[in-house]
Amino acid sequence: MKNKTQQYKQVATDVLSAVGGKTNISSVTHCMTRLRFNLKDESIPNDTEIQNIAGVIGVNRAGGQYQVIIGQTVNKVYDELIAVGDLTRNAPIDENLDGKLKEKLTFKTAGNLVLNKLAGCLTPLIPMLIAASMFKMFTAVLGPSMLNIIGTKTSLYQLFTFVGDAGFYFFPVILGYTAAKQFNTSRIIAMFLGAILIDPNLIKIVTAGKSFDVFGIPMQLVNYSSTVIPIILSVWIMSYVERFFKRYTASSISTIVVPTLTIVVMLPISLCVLGPAGNFVGNYICEGILAFGKLGGLPTIIAVGVVGALWEILVMTGMHLLMITTMMMIFAQSGHENFVTLGAVAASMSVASMSVAGMCLGAALRIKDKNQRALAWSYLVASIIGGVTEPGLYGLAVRYKRPFVGMMIGGFCGGLYAGITSITAYVMVPVANFLSLTAYVGGQTSNVINGVMSGVIAFVAAAIATYAIGVESKSVQATTKTFKLVEA
Repeated sequence: MKNKTQQYKQVATDVLSAVGGKTNISSVTHCMTRLRFNLKDESIPNDTEIQNIAGVIGVNRAGGQYQVIIGQTVNKVYDELIAVGDLTRNAPIDENLDGKLKEKLTFKTAGNLVLNKLAGCLTPLIPMLIAASMFKMFTAVLGPSMLNIIGTKTSLYQLFTFVGDAGFYFFPVILGYTAAKQFNTSRIIAMFLGAILIDPNLIKIVTAGKSFDVFGIPMQLVNYSSTVIPIILSVWIMSYVERFFKRYTASSISTIVVPTLTIVVMLPISLCVLGPAGNFVGNYICEGILAFGKLGGLPTIIAVGVVGALWEILVMTGMHLLMITTMMMIFAQSGHENFVTLGAVAASMSVASMSVAGMCLGAALRIKDKNQRALAWSYLVASIIGGVTEPGLYGLAVRYKRPFVGMMIGGFCGGLYAGITSITAYVMVPVANFLSLTAYVGGQTSNVINGVMSGVIAFVAAAIATYAIGVESKSVQATTKTFKLVEA
């Protein structure tokens, strides 16, 4: 039996040959789950042939790249690919950087670019949001609203409260850093600009309600703490302002002049124009979606079920980025929401991610081929424990087609229950594993129970539907050579 290194090398060799060899590769890199090729002739690879290579989960063509989906061991296969093909090694990239590839500017590509930039700004915040959300969950579970183990006056309760709040209050500062990376401008100056927006003295001016001006320009009184759009817009414009001053300032004085003049120019632009405009847009989006969620009745119930069913399709097309961005804005500005998350937004909440896990279980119980069944079980573990749904999505739903229907049925059933019970998400837990069910902690106990039930229903319904529908036998036969490429 081949050891893992030999297995990775075999996958790399087979993929290299299938994409046309070294001579057809302009460059290749990888992200979290995919080998990403820039090919000279994209007509050479046969998608079906590559998809049936042992160890390959699926393929995708996007943004001028030919993407071969490997899964969590992609870095090992990439290392062997570089060695086997004598290729140039490139740094790994983030999963959501497709927008950086050069494409002809159209409404579609422009929209994708905006979504990718927003995702690039917000996605790095997920670890911080998870930690902050956990502390907010601790206060909700241990506090008077549920178990009443710690009182509101205790040091522990207050500690958990301000730690949880800090993750959302300082959004403008932290977003200043991530936005600066996206727009290729000074990280520190961008963070400084974010700090200006939430400076206590500015908040005092806003709270006092008295008129204020910036260099004679009237400033709208807005509290920018926990906001998203204002700082992203400001850093975007700042990137051009800073570039201008760097171009026309002598290097001997640029260290002093460039940052100072950049902030001088950005003060009226941010505080008088972009800040209020961004705040208006953010509030308009958030209030609009929250109002939709409050409509109640059959329209909202069906909408939640449909989004739960179609969420993984949104993920595959990239449209989920818009809803992820919206969810982050809503949580940052209102502290809760009762529509978007119930529609199984992104890799964060329950019904869509639980339906992927349920589909993996149903497929694992139905598939007869030993190797394929082992892969299905590994996909289940990756999904429900690791929070990685892509192996199951591409390795089962896309590859076999029929499980996709089972997954959608599970998502619809879970979302339908969530809509009927009108559950609300109080904590943002942007992960796709079982911890996403903790998002419903913070209100009444019934809300938690119904939130967990929505995930359980999605999981069970997807498992039963997938098992009943089955998988296509020809796909199983075509991939009997596939072996398990997951870490023990």
